[in-house]
Amino acid sequence: MAKKTTTAEAGQRVDPRVRRTRALLRSAALELAAERDVESLTIADIAERATVNRATVYQHYKDRDALLLDAMEEEIGRLAHAAARCPLTQPAGRTPAELVELFRHVEANATLYQRMLGPGGAARFINELRGLLAQEVEAQLRDQNGEKTDDPATQALVQLRTHYLAGAFVGVFTQWVSAPVRPTAAQAAQEVWALLRVSSKTTTGGASA
Repeated sequence: MAKKTTTAEAGQRVDPRVRRTRALLRSAALELAAERDVESLTIADIAERATVNRATVYQHYKDRDALLLDAMEEEIGRLAHAAARCPLTQPAGRTPAELVELFRHVEANATLYQRMLGPGGAARFINELRGLLAQEVEAQLRDQNGEKTDDPATQALVQLRTHYLAGAFVGVFTQWVSAPVRPTAAQAAQEVWALLRVSSKTTTGGASA
């Protein structure tokens, strides 16, 4: 999934100085988010790390969370892209390599995810992550079921499964990166795959191959 372009950055006529300043602010926000609880961060903290004044920050972002969300947007996109490669809706056979790679991606950024998903994390980031994962799951469900149905009852069931799986992954990632003794990416992926297979059997009423 490509990185979403913010409204302010849309088009090719954005002043290069604006792009540089925003990149500086995003970098500073991510550095600080990896060092301490997100809820403890202030605009002043980010401005100081970015070596700009507070007024400059507010020229580009309405608040701290908007800045953090923009800073994490590319990371969220990479994670959602990795999730899109995993066969999440028809689990069968051995644990797919794509799922292991998804966990390895989170593991490589474990400190940042721990801060952003933990008790002191950013709610808007968590909601954005869950929403993007839900989009990827829904796309797989649509491919699995063929053409889109207009039946409201069927659509409601698809939405339930979509958000169940997306919420499960966010919960798993949150627990995994925060665990005092963390299972390896391969072990975590294997455990989640086993749970997905059970879920698939329950929701479809049949056994996976």
